[in-house]
Amino acid sequence: MKINITFSKKAFKKFALAAVVYSTLHTSLVTAQDNDKNKLPEIGTSAISSLSLEKEKQIGDIMMRQLRASQPIIHDPVLTEYINHLGNTLIKNAHDVNYQFEFFLINQKEINAFAFFGGHVGIHSGLITMADTESELASVLAHEISHVTQRHLARKLESQQRSQPLTMTALVSSVLLTLVNPTVGFAALSTSMAASQQQGINYTRSNEKEADRVGIALLAKSGFNPQGAPTFFNKLATQYRYASRPPAMLLTHPLPNSRITDAKNRAQNYPFRPLAPSLAFELAKARIKARYQGSAKDNIAFYKSQLTKKTYARKEAAQYGLAIAYFEDKQFNKAKDILLSLLKKDDKNLFYIDLLSDVYIQLKAFDKAIAMLQQLNLLMPNNQVVTLNYANVLTEAGQLEQAAELLQDFLLIKPDNFMAHDLLTNVYTKQKKQALMHISKAEVYALLGAYPRAVDELQTAYNYVDKDKPLLKKRIKARILQFQEQENKLKRL
Repeated sequence: MKINITFSKKAFKKFALAAVVYSTLHTSLVTAQDNDKNKLPEIGTSAISSLSLEKEKQIGDIMMRQLRASQPIIHDPVLTEYINHLGNTLIKNAHDVNYQFEFFLINQKEINAFAFFGGHVGIHSGLITMADTESELASVLAHEISHVTQRHLARKLESQQRSQPLTMTALVSSVLLTLVNPTVGFAALSTSMAASQQQGINYTRSNEKEADRVGIALLAKSGFNPQGAPTFFNKLATQYRYASRPPAMLLTHPLPNSRITDAKNRAQNYPFRPLAPSLAFELAKARIKARYQGSAKDNIAFYKSQLTKKTYARKEAAQYGLAIAYFEDKQFNKAKDILLSLLKKDDKNLFYIDLLSDVYIQLKAFDKAIAMLQQLNLLMPNNQVVTLNYANVLTEAGQLEQAAELLQDFLLIKPDNFMAHDLLTNVYTKQKKQALMHISKAEVYALLGAYPRAVDELQTAYNYVDKDKPLLKKRIKARILQFQEQENKLKRL
């Protein structure tokens, strides 16, 4: 499924990056009279000597909202479902898990992965396409999960607060910028204060060693090949040994030879586990390459070559990649033929279902798409891939009331689903329900951390509400107060 965001995010990208850099370099000069509504909320001062788990969750929520506004997060229900399933497979076997983890993908070819407060783990799409096996990818997730469960980031910030008279805002801002894009972060943090501050948030050798130890144990316990960790480390080291500019991941996670040797020795303490290539991993890898990287023509040639020379890990994944490439090249019938063939052997595979839904929309075969998704919705209620595709098809077919009801029910269970709110905004726009459209749009802005914009949308919605709907007016007023309180709560942290 591909969705078009109903509003431009360029402004948010500019404001989020500016807020991060400004807060980091100038936070000591900010006065109490500063009323810039777009700067990062105050999160305490250096007088605070420790971070509670609750505060970590709140800070993580702030950072996640800023990332949605500033980074090219992949809002793709199939890939989101896959990476969270993989991550949660590891989480089930982890110790000291104090909150629900959220795994997300950023559309970025540069190799990187990072974790921050509240169990948020980001993975650059380039890391997935570089990995050769699911165990290699899982080893990176296990490592990042271990940084969180061992509270490495929190401990580093606590230590940094004691050594420098900086506010928590400055520390968190630099973390947000440098973890996601270390190269930009280093350039932005070029002053002496910022440089010493950056040194304080780099993971230490002992942090990395501990995360490797805990991560490899977690990898083995979760049923993956423990050799995935040293194999991936060695691949990174070999590929970038003579590079003038290492990938982002190596800037925040140094990889000396001793670390690779230690990882090999640790992995050997566990039984070698040869695993067949994972279909889900290979499909995710094909989806990223064919949909988010390269041109359609080049991808068609690539997957045709794979199928001819049999150089694929899984034939189904190569066929799926070719189907996506055909779709991107607007050869919809060719894509459909491949997908129908794949579904004969695996009729509930959501990778295939998602793409076939898009194909049917382009071919105006709404009845076929609705019949397929209606049945799956009964079998998998509130599955985000099925629900969001079903709602999207219903919207394109003009069945707007049913699409709205489907999304409203889904949001009762998953109120922070960005794609669902965006789709619902589109539905209300087509229905010309101005009040509800602005209410839904307010929720989208709130998920981007733009609470003043969210309040503006709600105030606009209030003016569109008919006089005979007093309950809706009360609901809007209550939500305005909630957003205002949320912003004030962040300032009081």
